[in-house]
Amino acid sequence: MPRIERNAKVEWEGSVARGAGTLTGDTGAFTGLPFSLPSRIGDVAGSTSPEELLAAATGGCFTMSLGSELARDGTPPTRLEVNCTIVMDEVPDQGHQIVGAVLTVHAEVEGTTDEALAAAIERADEGCPFSALLKRAGATVTVSRA
Repeated sequence: MPRIERNAKVEWEGSVARGAGTLTGDTGAFTGLPFSLPSRIGDVAGSTSPEELLAAATGGCFTMSLGSELARDGTPPTRLEVNCTIVMDEVPDQGHQIVGAVLTVHAEVEGTTDEALAAAIERADEGCPFSALLKRAGATVTVSRA
C-alpha cells in the first residue's frame, strides 16, 4: 500500500472557554464542521469534538479491517455495524488523556462460524492502524460483539 496522507484545516476564534472553531477536510467530505469546548465536554447538538472524530475514524478503520479479514476468509460481510466510544479521562500527573476505545461489532456474515468471526475480529483489531496507534499510546482497545 502506498503512503497515505490526508489533510484538514482547523480554524479557531476566541479563547478555549468561549471560542469556537471549524474543521474542513481537503477532500470536501466535510466543510466548516463546528466544534467548541461545550461540544467537547457536553452534549451540544450540531457540533462535534476531536474525540467524536477520533471515534468515527477508529470505528471506520476497524470496520474496513474487519471487512478485509472476512473477505480473506472467503466470507465477505453482508453488513457490518461498529459502534466506537473514545474515552478521555484525567490521568494523574498527565492531565486529560485518551485512555480507551470501546468497539462493539454487529456483523451479518453468511457462511461463517462464531469461532471464525471471533478470529477475524481479533485479526482486524491487530491489523487496524488506529487500534495500533491507540495501544502504542497506552490506551486500551476493547472489541466485543453485540
